[in-house]
Amino acid sequence: MEPGEERRFERLSPFELKDMLVRLAARRSERMMLNAGRGNPNWLALAPRHGFTQLLRFALEESGRVTLAPGMGGLVRGDLTQRFADFSARNEKEAGIDFLCRGLDYAVSELDLERSRLLRELVEAALGCRYPWPDRMLQGCERIVHALLERELFGNDAAAGRFDLFAVEGATAGITYIFNSLAEARLLNKGDRIALGVPIFSPYLEVPRLNDYELTEIEVSQDERRGWQYPAAELEKLRDPSIRAFFVVNPSNPTSVRIDDESLERIARLVRDERPDLVIITDDVYAAFARGFRSLAAVAPRNTILVYSFSKYWGTTGWRLGVVGMHEDSALDRRLREMPEAVREAHRRRYGSIALDPASLKLIDRMVADSRAVGLNHTAGLSTPQQAQMALFALHGLLDSDHAYRDTARGVVKRRFEALYAAAGLAVPDDGHEVYYYATLDMPALARERYGEAFARWLIDTFEPIDFVVRLAEEKSIVLLDGGGFDAPKMSVRVSLANLMEADYARIGSEISRLLADYHGRWRAASRAVTPTPP
Repeated sequence: MEPGEERRFERLSPFELKDMLVRLAARRSERMMLNAGRGNPNWLALAPRHGFTQLLRFALEESGRVTLAPGMGGLVRGDLTQRFADFSARNEKEAGIDFLCRGLDYAVSELDLERSRLLRELVEAALGCRYPWPDRMLQGCERIVHALLERELFGNDAAAGRFDLFAVEGATAGITYIFNSLAEARLLNKGDRIALGVPIFSPYLEVPRLNDYELTEIEVSQDERRGWQYPAAELEKLRDPSIRAFFVVNPSNPTSVRIDDESLERIARLVRDERPDLVIITDDVYAAFARGFRSLAAVAPRNTILVYSFSKYWGTTGWRLGVVGMHEDSALDRRLREMPEAVREAHRRRYGSIALDPASLKLIDRMVADSRAVGLNHTAGLSTPQQAQMALFALHGLLDSDHAYRDTARGVVKRRFEALYAAAGLAVPDDGHEVYYYATLDMPALARERYGEAFARWLIDTFEPIDFVVRLAEEKSIVLLDGGGFDAPKMSVRVSLANLMEADYARIGSEISRLLADYHGRWRAASRAVTPTPP
């Protein structure tokens, strides 16, 4: 690809650029293409899926008890508890039965849910025979998912308090709903300054710039030399009262580290002592892969909007399962009640058809309404089969008391990371903050370390930032994402450790190293060509 064409493609999101790289890589039919672009895992949790299968079998059996016509069942009736016990006994050797029974027992004994009520909720949810109600999230499912978040995100810290949850179609839907409702609530207005913790998942860079929002972005930058942590000086930017919100992915994407405890406490103090008006949005999708994780929602709970997804840890990207969470006593809800009268009047006009006192309507409930253009609020909510499966994934996490599944999932990505780094001739970082789901390789920094400053400068000055990923696709049939599209260093690459095998990552590491050596060879040849031969 010529430099001019590369410049054209640099305008694209890294995820759209990936499609072009896939086409380039596919041209080399003599070797298998390795696509380590998107973070879609190649594993999936079996037990909660088997559990859903058995739940649906039982639900269909119950519906068949009420025959309305040939091939047409009815709504389930009566107390299901004993009939489920009988069903479980008849099918005790079937995959999923033991998990389902243990999950129900856990929900009853540890979460204080009533068995017959929860069983009916899950059965009707699996059948998808009723509108979601409450439309924000089914009550039993919400309690189960909340228990998982308490463990995974809050470290069982009761001080974080209760969060209201909104079941959404994956974290990306949650992000969309949050931006929309913050704008409708006038908590964010066009021209407002927002801080982004960069590098960051590219839609966080792209969405605020849309004409829907027209927000001004201020970068709070991680320091590559400090293991991609936020220096104190960068976090000091949040003291500026003109910055209305702070958007962060934790653990980070693409740099794949959790925020260290010192930075978490610094942000918590800032919010408590100086910026009680600051809106924090934390996308904690990769939390389960992090050791010693604590969410910003745990240290600044009343100011934080939480996004969590089931897609990566359980291998459920196609299910589209996620939640948005807000503290039941959110500072944002208090701000809504204290808005100027003109704004509150606009809110009354917008939400007056669904609430007698729109001013008291929580922001998270406004998100539910806004997700269906308010007027269709009565049909809002994530599909109930999705909510049932989400609850089973959450129970799977809660039942993993010996951490067997957690250790397996973390081990898979770490071994792949180690294979990549070993083949590329790099030392594996291990200071306790790494997640290993992605690797971000700064090619100019590696060039500087391996071959010297002059070569690194030539590399940057001579080639377009995406040239490295283009050549990997064209010449090596390897697809990686351009790190620059995430506001990572120019000519860096993001490698997903989720979707290929260990041997594939060894090949990727070797080819990255070989390609860098090839650039170095070209630099040496160019240097000789311009150096006069001594007489």
